[in-house]
Amino acid sequence: MRTLYLKALFVLSAFGLLVGCANQQQPYDYTAFRESKPTSIVILPPVNKSPDVKATYSVLSQLTYPLAEAGYYVLPVALVDETFKENGLLNPEDMQAAPPAKLREIFGADAAMYVEVSRYGSTYAIISSETVVTASAKLVDLRSGKLLWQGAASASTAEQQQNSGGGLIGLLITAAVNQIANSITDKGHEIAGITSLRLLSVGRPNGLLSGPHSPNYGHDPIAGR
Repeated sequence: MRTLYLKALFVLSAFGLLVGCANQQQPYDYTAFRESKPTSIVILPPVNKSPDVKATYSVLSQLTYPLAEAGYYVLPVALVDETFKENGLLNPEDMQAAPPAKLREIFGADAAMYVEVSRYGSTYAIISSETVVTASAKLVDLRSGKLLWQGAASASTAEQQQNSGGGLIGLLITAAVNQIANSITDKGHEIAGITSLRLLSVGRPNGLLSGPHSPNYGHDPIAGR
């Protein structure tokens, strides 16, 4: 019996170790980022892969703050968008397809932030209503064309919701009310702000490095820790 117990304990311990290793995030390789040392960033209007037409500019309006807080000079997004349109590039797909060298020539920035929105808006599933915004980003050096960093983040109203009882009828009513409120107030815009902070703020595992205007410049924690 004791032998069986020890074997079972060994198997469980080994399984726990494997799960822990699988869940551990691999450190990001910041070699190219540190060599590039970008000081200025142009944010390109996000490509929208969600069915909500508001996604591109809702997310775009939220991206400047975390990058500026991180210590980078960020070109005004409205001016960038207008410049593209004046040159015949009317949608984010065409804007993001422009050659890095051309973006460098036009905007003079060291790097460009390419963003894609995969989810945006509210979904209603009988007894639940949830607003989700999911986005990914990559930072590219406009002088060399090298990828410096990439990441993804998501946020949801489900993180804040708690069931307060009331049974099935209560859940149905709560879901309906949340769906109506989210649609009227565009809850997606608020959630997009949280997603943007998670995506572009420094200090999180495998996140962006601090820029030259940050007091933490050159002293970021080792990636993945």
